[in-house]
Amino acid sequence: MDYLLTLAADPAAWVALATLIAMEVVLGIDNLIFISILTNRLPEDQRSRGRRIGIGLALILRLGLLSTVAIIVQLTAPVFTAFGHGFSWRDLILIAGGLFLVWKATKEIHHSVDPDPGPDMFGSKAGSITFTAAIGQILILDLVFSIDSIITAVGMTEHIPIMVIAVLTAVLVMLLAADPLANFINKNPTIVMLALGFLLMIGMTLIAEGFGAHVPKGYIYAAMAFSALIEGLNMLARRARQRAQGTAGTTTSGSVKSGH
Repeated sequence: MDYLLTLAADPAAWVALATLIAMEVVLGIDNLIFISILTNRLPEDQRSRGRRIGIGLALILRLGLLSTVAIIVQLTAPVFTAFGHGFSWRDLILIAGGLFLVWKATKEIHHSVDPDPGPDMFGSKAGSITFTAAIGQILILDLVFSIDSIITAVGMTEHIPIMVIAVLTAVLVMLLAADPLANFINKNPTIVMLALGFLLMIGMTLIAEGFGAHVPKGYIYAAMAFSALIEGLNMLARRARQRAQGTAGTTTSGSVKSGH
């Protein structure tokens, strides 16, 4: 208790907490986009439950990993060397997760543009997916993103309570944003393709980091924000054209009736 009171009275601890919460929320965007796209392929009555379970699994994984911080830190130690680069378990997990994300995003793009997609190892021929398969795939990405999240947290602070509060806050934000984001993505097909493009970029970034090429996260999220801004302007332009066409149609109909 004295440790917690001392920590609460330390301004540096509050700064670290605020910084870590912001970082965890930003890192959670990747996970949330994947969960939203995947659960939107479930039957409508299962989507919200799938999102809650997926985000709940992310929370359980991250809290569980926090209890093994000493082991997590050791994941960054090289276990073998190839092509002049020492690969750690973290590198291998990032590469595997990145490959899975690239493969999954590519399959989702295929399902979106092909009117008759073939079957894959998880989904049916029609592009649907079972609840168990969706949760399984979410669990795989939860593990990758959770390890990356915890290693980032360990690099920013040594205080476990700060990490726990940051993780709980970030997951709560994900939980609150899950349904609105998924519904928004589902109602706007162009957003789906943009989100899948984000997942491809994130997957390639994970692979690059696994091979030792550090990619500043700021560049990635700045590109995502710029693309989202452009798409937002396109959506506003489409709505303006639709309103103009609706107004023109109403005016034409009124003119025809008056002439008659």
